[in-house]
Amino acid sequence: MSDVMDPENQTSSSFNRKAFVGISAGAAAVVGTIAQALAQASDLGKPHPPIVSETDPAITVEKVTLTRPDVAMDAYAAYPKRITATTPGVVVIQHIWGVDATIRDTVRRYAKAGYITIAPDLFVRSHPPSGDGLTDYTVFRPAAGALTDDVVHGDALAAYSWIMSKASKSRIGITGFCMGGGIVLKQLIGTTDYAAASMFYGDVRPGTKPSDPTTPATFAYTSKISTPLMGSFGGRDTGIKPDDVRAMFATLTAPHDVRVYDEAGHAFFDDTRSSYVASAASDAWTRTLGWFHKYLS
Repeated sequence: MSDVMDPENQTSSSFNRKAFVGISAGAAAVVGTIAQALAQASDLGKPHPPIVSETDPAITVEKVTLTRPDVAMDAYAAYPKRITATTPGVVVIQHIWGVDATIRDTVRRYAKAGYITIAPDLFVRSHPPSGDGLTDYTVFRPAAGALTDDVVHGDALAAYSWIMSKASKSRIGITGFCMGGGIVLKQLIGTTDYAAASMFYGDVRPGTKPSDPTTPATFAYTSKISTPLMGSFGGRDTGIKPDDVRAMFATLTAPHDVRVYDEAGHAFFDDTRSSYVASAASDAWTRTLGWFHKYLS
């Protein structure tokens, strides 16, 4: 994965982080207080106390070790206090900042919503610093550049297997952000591993660059995707082009749903950094939980 985008500099100059679009009462009922918390733009977009605490009485938080052929892989997991063999699960794929405060809180949010959730540390082989509070993404370039598709695929499946060890009849989804969003897409090509997926502002042109001409072959890979796929992207994203997003989703034959938020740029869901956009984040969270409820429950 040699192409690493700057998550702090992928938004056009007209970007307005504080824009807000209200969510419907019905949607709010689905996602509860988490969506309401995500909608509070004035309190987010910078390091902040977690939305779902590690000590929340409704969930169990666990630091997991996944066995891989070459390494013992750290992972961050959380799940409801009461689970059964059919409790659904979600694999969360990190962004460029690693399994940082945003990703860990997102894992707990899914647990609070009823999912066995795990985020494997894909950077475990490179030992970069913690991403908590960092704004210089370049320190993660070597770790991101060292990732290979085959190894990452195995890492994600190891997390999948861990969920199955908790709930043997679980239906499992996958989601990811930025770099992780592109990884999610690749996990779906030619496989039926996951029951549903939700990608956030990830690369939709695996194998080509945004500057390359778009040809009939550019999105031909979508014919190999059968997993229901939801996408959430920023209309002001200068790295992941909205026209490419719309063109890719238009070629899908699998069930799909995509939304390009006009008010948002890249990394709009990252509520600990200045790229955060409350309206897009709360709506995308609402839609993702609805998507997973439909296909994983």
